[in-house]
Amino acid sequence: MEERKKRGIQVMEDMRMDQNGVKDNVKLTKLSKCAGCGAKVGAGVLAKLLSDIKVHRDPNLLVGFDKSDDASVYKISDELALVQTVDFFPPIADDPYIYGAIAAANALSDVYAMGGEPRLAQNIMAVPEKMPSEAVHEILKGGYDKVYEAGALITGGHSIFDDEPKYGLAVTGFVHPKGLLTNSGARPSDVLIFTKPLGMGIISTAMKADLVSDETRERAYEIMMTLNKKARDIMVKYRVHACTDVTGFGMLGHLLEMAQGSNVCIRIRTDSVDYIEEALEFARLGILPAGMYRNRSFAQEWVDEGSVSLEIQDILYDPQTSGGLLMAVDPDDARLLYEELKGQVPSARIIGEIGAYKGGKRIFLY
Repeated sequence: MEERKKRGIQVMEDMRMDQNGVKDNVKLTKLSKCAGCGAKVGAGVLAKLLSDIKVHRDPNLLVGFDKSDDASVYKISDELALVQTVDFFPPIADDPYIYGAIAAANALSDVYAMGGEPRLAQNIMAVPEKMPSEAVHEILKGGYDKVYEAGALITGGHSIFDDEPKYGLAVTGFVHPKGLLTNSGARPSDVLIFTKPLGMGIISTAMKADLVSDETRERAYEIMMTLNKKARDIMVKYRVHACTDVTGFGMLGHLLEMAQGSNVCIRIRTDSVDYIEEALEFARLGILPAGMYRNRSFAQEWVDEGSVSLEIQDILYDPQTSGGLLMAVDPDDARLLYEELKGQVPSARIIGEIGAYKGGKRIFLY
C-alpha cells in the first residue's frame, strides 16, 4: 500500500510538470496539505480517541457522541427536537466563493441526514494573516448564500489566524422526534438509495496537481455545492428506516457504521453505483487521497470485495466532500421514492439491499 501511495504521488508530479513546464503559482488549495473532507481524522483513530470518555446520560438526549451518527439530537418536547452539528475543512477549490459554498453545503448536510431542517448557523474560520481580505470575504459570501438557500440564517461565528485556511459552520436545526432518522435503523430487506456520484476525493486530489479537465472540475463543484435539501424533503414522505450522508469516511466507511449500528449486513451492486468517470482513471494511476487509505484500513476487515476491481474499491473507500444521502428504505416504498428523486438530485441510484447479519463480514460487493 505504501508503494502505491508513492507511485501515485510521482505520477501526479510528472504529469503536472509535463503540462506546465514549471510548478504553478500558489493557489488556495495549495495552502493546505489536504482538501475538503479528505482532512478528516480516520474513523478508527476517532473511535480510539473517544473510547474511554464517559458518556453522561440524559433521557432527552436522543443521539449523542457515543453514536456514530451525523449530528446530536436533543428532545425539547414531544413535538420538537434540536439537531446540532459542526463541520469545517481546508480548501476544496481555488475559487474562495466556491470553497465557502461547498463547506456550507457539507455542514448543512448533517442536519438533512437526520431528517431535520437547518435554521441557524455560525461561521467557523481560520485564515492566514496575509490572506487578501477579498478572498476572506468571498469565502464568507459563499457560505452565506448557501445557508440562505437552505432557508437558514447565519447569526455570527468565530475566526482565528492560522497557517492553513479552514472554513465551515456550526449548524442548528429542528426535527420532529418521531421523524428523526439515524444510521442505525436499517432493517433486513430494506433497499439502499444514494443521491450523488462518488469520486470527489480522488478528483480533488488530482485538481491540486491541475490534472482534471475543466468539464469534470466544474461538474464536481456543482455536485458538491448542491444541498441535500431536495433529497431530504422527498425522503421524509416515505418509510425510510435509516439515513446518513456519505462524507469523509467514504461510502464503505459509512456503510459499515450503518451495518454495525443496525446489526445487519449490506450487499452493494457496484455496477449500480454512480461515480465521476475521470476518477476511475486517476484511481488506476494511483492518484488517491490519503483519506482513502485511512478509510480502507478502518473498514476493509468487514468487507468482502468479491471480484470487484481495485479501482472501484478505491472509489467506494474515497472520502467524499458534501456527498449524497444514503437511505435504507422500506422495500414497498423504494421504487416510488427512487422515481420521485430522479431529476431532483444529482444522481438517484438504487445501489443495494440490507440483509440479516449471521456473523463474519458486514458488507458484500458484487
